[in-house]
Amino acid sequence: MQNSRYKWIALSNTTLGVFMAMLNGNIVLISLPAIFRGIQINPMAPASTAYLLWLLMGYTVVTATLLVSFGRISDIYGRARLYNLGFAIFTAASILLALTPGKGSIGATELILFRLLQGVGSGFLFSNSTAILTDAFPPNQRGMAMGLNQILGIGGSLVGLILGGLLADIQWRLVFLVSVPVGLTGTIWAYLKLKDTGLLLRKEKIDWLGNGTFAVGLTALLLALTYGIMPYGTSKMGWGNPWVIGGIILGVVLLAGFIYIELVTETPMFRLELFKIRAFAAGNLSLFLSSVARGGLQFMLIIWLQGIWLPLHGYSFEQTPLWAGIYMLPMMLGFFVMGPVSGFLSDRFGARGFATIGMLLSTLAFILLTFLPANFSYLPFVIILLIAGIGMGMFAAPNTTAIMNTVPPEHRGASSGMRATLQNTGSALSMTLYFSILIIGLAHHLPATMYQGLISAGVPAATAQTVANLPPTGALFAAFLGYNPMAQLLPAAVLHNLPQASQQLILGTVFFPKLIAPAVMSSLRIAFYISAVLSIIGAVASYMRGKTTQPLQ
Repeated sequence: MQNSRYKWIALSNTTLGVFMAMLNGNIVLISLPAIFRGIQINPMAPASTAYLLWLLMGYTVVTATLLVSFGRISDIYGRARLYNLGFAIFTAASILLALTPGKGSIGATELILFRLLQGVGSGFLFSNSTAILTDAFPPNQRGMAMGLNQILGIGGSLVGLILGGLLADIQWRLVFLVSVPVGLTGTIWAYLKLKDTGLLLRKEKIDWLGNGTFAVGLTALLLALTYGIMPYGTSKMGWGNPWVIGGIILGVVLLAGFIYIELVTETPMFRLELFKIRAFAAGNLSLFLSSVARGGLQFMLIIWLQGIWLPLHGYSFEQTPLWAGIYMLPMMLGFFVMGPVSGFLSDRFGARGFATIGMLLSTLAFILLTFLPANFSYLPFVIILLIAGIGMGMFAAPNTTAIMNTVPPEHRGASSGMRATLQNTGSALSMTLYFSILIIGLAHHLPATMYQGLISAGVPAATAQTVANLPPTGALFAAFLGYNPMAQLLPAAVLHNLPQASQQLILGTVFFPKLIAPAVMSSLRIAFYISAVLSIIGAVASYMRGKTTQPLQ
């Protein structure tokens, strides 16, 4: 009876932690305009691009680089103990974020540092939650437990989109303060109730060389890829930046060195021989491919909705962040319906069929998105979002359960960390891939379109030429943040000298969306095709996991 009660305690607490961590991963997406206004930062200023990218991706980068190390350390010192430490760190960072005292660049730097600390807490939560569940639940109930856990985790990322818009309209500090009561409750609850029920490796030493090589290598690679999408000198992107090139080379060399270290050390941080297990290797490969395919999907749909579709339908740019989250609810609904159902059924019938069909549905959703025009009818969009959500739900829980069922109990922490690392790294790479495709498309198509549009509105040719040749990241991030950049890009004197009708046209809700729509849509279709290909490869990898095998106790 005690064990029966404990497994539900473990499920509810770890689900609360994952929900909070995922919610905070996305709540900033919608809240950035209010946050920038609150700390008195102009988001359209060139220097603000670095702040924006760090606030968006710093959390994910830190979490991704620490997951495997934290998972391995947890196998030695206790998963429940370090999960609880993660809850405490996350809560402390949320308090610091809500109380950020600085303004301007100092305030932005403080927010970034506190956000990175929040990512450390998130790393402990993610690396241990699935291991704790695998320890607590018998093999025939793990799929159901993973389904409930992951549905609320992914649900947290979607709820963050809406909650961020609602709270940001009241006060930007509430965006971070909302996590504090949940974090305090979860920290105390985990301290009092969670315990280690699985096998631990208390006598093993920590592989410090492997941990350090992996963390530095992955950090260098992800940061270099992030700065590669920023302007450098006169270039619209930073792939020619020596620091970017050096970071990519350093990251690849260190990660290759990490693999060698793990093969020769006596107590590796992660046992690469686990990849000899067919179901484990196939499950992680399909997980990584799905993360690269879908990790940037929310970002791109938000840009599409906020920068084009919502303004064209009469929403002011200031309203678009909240409504973008609301209009994406069908994807949440699809995941909420199918996540626990597929997890429950996979306990009886195995993971291969559900996970493979889930990836095929994701492929279908990406292909269907390529057929939508910039100003689409909402019903087809709803249907596609439902298909995408159902596909995510069918894949997530069965695949995670299958991965965790194949590993020895004493390696569950490290295995959970590696699974989460592949997922988070894939998401970070996906965002970089999508942003790069968009910026290349904007750089190629937008200048001529922008120039012609401004000339038609009566803007002098010299000014139109200058504005049209500005880095496209300004237009991209304006769409992402729900800003109409025309008031910022055009000099005030030029704007005021235009006829009233021209001013209203340029500052209205139609001019800017129609300018960027051709470039954005051509880029999005390329990204969706790439994601469709990755998803179909992920479906093949998922199918190659083999038939249902007896899970390890």
